[in-house]
Amino acid sequence: MKKELIELRINGRTLELAVQSNALLLDVLRQDLNLTGSKRGCDDSSCGACTVQVDGIPMLSCTMLAASYQGCEITTVEGISDGGGLAAPQKAYGDFGGSQCGYCTPGMIMTSVALLERNKNPSEQEIREAISGNLCRCTGYVNIVKAVQAAAKKLAAKPAAA
Repeated sequence: MKKELIELRINGRTLELAVQSNALLLDVLRQDLNLTGSKRGCDDSSCGACTVQVDGIPMLSCTMLAASYQGCEITTVEGISDGGGLAAPQKAYGDFGGSQCGYCTPGMIMTSVALLERNKNPSEQEIREAISGNLCRCTGYVNIVKAVQAAAKKLAAKPAAA
């Protein structure tokens, strides 16, 4: 199949890539760009392991044609660091045991980041609703909810950027 030249904005960088017209964003991220945080779990949009943000909205990269997202800001789990360190949700997932095998963690974190960007103090129900599209087979979600609550508190205590 013939490749086409596309331009994607990923983690704040504009990249020009030659991809097949049917290339999925997940495959472009993992295979072409070596951004392996997003995982292939189901290929049918039922697990959330491949979640990235597109213009701040969590989306499932296993069902997205890469060429369709030119002009959008795509953020992967690799792109959410806080000044080179872990972002508050990333740190909280580690601190509170929000991951066990870790397979779902990048997708959970990307969903959590989007939730905390639009809701600074989500209730347990709001957290559970937000992550409902992300399947975890290990944790039972209790520690994931605790991690998101802890991240919310940490972000609330952080001084606002000037």
